[in-house]
Parts: sequence; C-alpha cells; structure tokens
Amino acid sequence: MLRAAGVGIGDEVIVPAFGNVEVAEAVALVGALPMFADVDPVTYCLDADAVDAAVTSRTAAVVVVHRFGRPADIARLHELGQRHGLLVLEQAESQAPYDEVAQRRQRAAYLDARLRGVRTPDGGDGHTYQQYVVRVPGNGRPDRDAFARALRGRGVECRVPVKTPLHRLPEFRRFVSLPQTELAADETLALPVEASLTKRDMQRIVSACNALGGLLQPAF
Repeated sequence: MLRAAGVGIGDEVIVPAFGNVEVAEAVALVGALPMFADVDPVTYCLDADAVDAAVTSRTAAVVVVHRFGRPADIARLHELGQRHGLLVLEQAESQAPYDEVAQRRQRAAYLDARLRGVRTPDGGDGHTYQQYVVRVPGNGRPDRDAFARALRGRGVECRVPVKTPLHRLPEFRRFVSLPQTELAADETLALPVEASLTKRDMQRIVSACNALGGLLQPAF
C-alpha cells in the first residue's frame, strides 16, 4: 500500500515502536524511513498528539496499528492526516467470530472484577480482548518478568506482548523519547482469556495473580 501510494526514498513514515516489527520493515522495504511516535497508555495505539509532534516536512504517511482488540483513535488520526496532507493507513487485527468475542469479554469481565495488585485493561470502545493485557507495576526492579515466571510456575500461561520496542532494536535504533512505549514494554503482561478456558482455569488465574499481586507496589 505504501508503494502504491508513491511512498519511497526520502520519505518518512510514522509508526508505533510498541510491537509489530513487520510494519517498520515494510516502510524500510519501500526505501522510506520509519519514524517512531509514542503510544496512548490506555489503548497502546499511536497517540495522536505524539504523531502530530513527530510530523516533519519529510513525513509522507502514518501507519496506525490497532492493538490487543482495542482500536486506535482513528478519527483524530485521520483528521491529523488531512491537516498535514499525510496518507493514513491502518493495520487491523484479525476479527474473531462474534460468539468467541462474547466469551472473551465474559472472561475479561470475570478477571476485571477479581484481580488485585495488577492494573486491568480499560474495556472501552468495543474492546474485543484479542489479548487481555494487564500492567504489573514496577518499583525499580523488573517485577513484571518475575511476576510472569511465578505465574508460569503456578501453571498459568502468560506472555510479554512486546519484549523490545522497535526503537531499541539495532536495525531501527533511534534516540527518541517514548516514555509511554518504554513503560508499556516494561509493565505489560498478557493473561489468557481464550474461549476454551473453564471456570476452574479462570479461578486458577485469579488465585495465582492475587497471591503475587499483593507483593507488588507501585513506585511513588
């Protein structure tokens, strides 16, 4: 799509650094330079104000990536694109069947009501919970990683959704301030909410998380 729109050598394309290395790779493949803007701390999608601040005379496009089942503020980003004369492209997540989404939302609501010691996701704007991503607050140590290891030791499958933001990777290294991206990469953890999970599975997730969550206090 970038090539078809005439984006190429000498152009800059704004992309998120929080995940999706293939987006930055696609920009590089057409000869353009991927530039990174910060994400919104609630949706984990590109923040419109951060994108606005990242626009230069060489910016040709913005690639918006919807994350974890929560859509970006695409209306604001399209308005920004129109104001600056930029192409705005979206990378949407695969859509699960309605009944599967309903079951994921049901399990997410169960976790929302019972989890302690972690920050649960904001379920607004039609969240489909492709991933149920919590925040494990740190206090100067890599608590999220220790938390994840302890959960796995208790039989709960979990994963770090973004281990390394793109601006830290050697091939895309940029000296740019992305505080929300950095914090999200350090704190986020995806817990299971698959439709196949039983009530006993959900109870085990809550029990394991709450046994550990009380040990973690946010830094002041």
